[in-house]
Amino acid sequence: LRDLSGDGGVLKEVLRRGAGELVPPDASVAVKYSGYLEYAEEPFCTNCYRKLPRLMKLGKDITLGGLEIGLLTMKKGEMARFVFMPNYAYGKLGCPPLIPLNATVLFEVEVLDFLDSAESDRFFALTAEQQGVFPLEKVLKVADTEREFGNYLYRQQHFMDAKDRYKRAHSILGRSPSSEAEQRQIDASKLLVLLNLSLAYLKLERPARALTYGEKALEIDQRNAKALFRCGQACLCMTEYEKARDFLIRAQHIQPFNHDINNELKKLAR
Repeated sequence: LRDLSGDGGVLKEVLRRGAGELVPPDASVAVKYSGYLEYAEEPFCTNCYRKLPRLMKLGKDITLGGLEIGLLTMKKGEMARFVFMPNYAYGKLGCPPLIPLNATVLFEVEVLDFLDSAESDRFFALTAEQQGVFPLEKVLKVADTEREFGNYLYRQQHFMDAKDRYKRAHSILGRSPSSEAEQRQIDASKLLVLLNLSLAYLKLERPARALTYGEKALEIDQRNAKALFRCGQACLCMTEYEKARDFLIRAQHIQPFNHDINNELKKLAR
């Protein structure tokens, strides 16, 4: 076992190696974990029954000192076993009735994914004036991080929370560019967010809003098949069949063998 804390308080054994960068200090992490008391076969806490665990922010949502120390030594895909002495776990008093006094605990942890939100956290802590002079490269990175958060929440079927993350990303991409090159960068980032917003509103059964964001995407790229498809879906939901057909036919011309587009046209024909 590797001593992470230097005093024997946090010990680590790697069960499966991960890949890529280490989890950064300001990350939000998706982990599967199970916590055990010494000599216990059943965990006193676990989230392994969840297919996609929620994202937890280091320093905020994760309150076990040893676990935070351990996570900072892990990579995506890694699985490890940790032993936490009481002062890195639940302390002298424990957490009755589950955790006795001065308990040493064992945790098995798997890092499924993580998002580094340091830049995003710093940006949203600024005033509107300070945000306005933030370098474009960093603004685009923040927007991309917020979109990735939204994508994770979408995969968990938390569509309202996903929509809110996409709207945060969209809100910071309205700045005025200083050149055509900057405009192209902003538009490329904005297009992805608008497509995601349109899809999220479809899932929330708000097709009028889905259509609005789909049409905003078409203002950037009038031949974007996904945007045309989203608009067609939205119009179909609103029983605006002629408009739906127009959008879907245009999408089909661009991607004639797209299974989803062709299925939606069959649905419309019925």
